[in-house]
Amino acid sequence: MKLASIDIGLKRIGVAICLDGKIVIPQNAILRKNRNQAACDVKKFLQEWEIEKLIVGIPKGGSSSDEMERRIRHFVSLLELSIEIVYQDEQGSSFEAKALTMGEFKHKRDGRLDSIAAKIILERFLQL
Repeated sequence: MKLASIDIGLKRIGVAICLDGKIVIPQNAILRKNRNQAACDVKKFLQEWEIEKLIVGIPKGGSSSDEMERRIRHFVSLLELSIEIVYQDEQGSSFEAKALTMGEFKHKRDGRLDSIAAKIILERFLQL
């Protein structure tokens, strides 16, 4: 089954895919100008890769998790997908991504960290 995960942020959406059920590969992040453009870009990406299940990172716990969860679920509703959608706890994935890549590349706002976070989210899902 072809899987993809997204880490939804206010400026960028990290993306990762797994085509064989084992190896997760981060992809170029989707830059978010507005939610409709971002939803269109995500949907196009999923169709191009023929993704069968989408794993969406969602924060559990924390002071603003309820508001973020509401925003994430609203964004996912804009995708109008006919594939299965699974919500996976993303707690700490961005911090873990930063720690994993320390010294490997300069941490710019180019989306690489967001896609590494999406990779971590998908790896967590596969471990279940």
